Order: sequence, then structure tokens, then C-alpha cells
Amino acid sequence: MDIKELTTAMHQFVESQRWYDPDSPKPQTLKNLAISLVIEAGEVLEHFQWDEAMKDKLALADELADVSLYLLQISSIADIDLEQAILNKLQKNYLRKWDKS
Repeated sequence: MDIKELTTAMHQFVESQRWYDPDSPKPQTLKNLAISLVIEAGEVLEHFQWDEAMKDKLALADELADVSLYLLQISSIADIDLEQAILNKLQKNYLRKWDKS
């Protein structure tokens, strides 16, 4: 499955929950999605709080999936080609002078 198919699957799920409806208790605005993304990213961090070791790989995978789903939704709603944005950023990173320390 590629990134476009994942985005379609994500939209189908959100639509099935009726979260795109105008009267949804969970409005799918860019602001709300960005907030949710950060909350989910924080849940990734919880897996490493007080310990360097990964304790529960499946639970971590769930949190990473949540982060990925929010990224897909934000980029889709903002009309950003996430795949191209990633490739562009990688190219910029190759040209960047990284701190050697």
C-alpha cells in the first residue's frame, strides 16, 4: 500500500465515524488535527519515559500509526503532497551542513 492508498483508507475511516460532518463533536480542522498530532507524539515519548529500552513494541507501533494517520490527514486537508514534501526535505537535508559535534 502506498501513501495515497493509506490516505484514502484514513479518510474512509474518518468518514465512517462521521467526523467530517459539520456538526461533528470532533471537527477535523487543521488546528485540531495539529493538536492531536502533538498529543499522539507525546504518547510515543511515554514509551521511553524513565527508560531507554523499548518495552512494548506493539503499543509503540500503535502510537506511531496514530502519528502517521494524523500526518496523512493534515497533509491531505492542507493539500500538501506529503510524499513529495518528504523527498524535498531529504534533498535539503543532504545539502545542509550538519553540526559535527
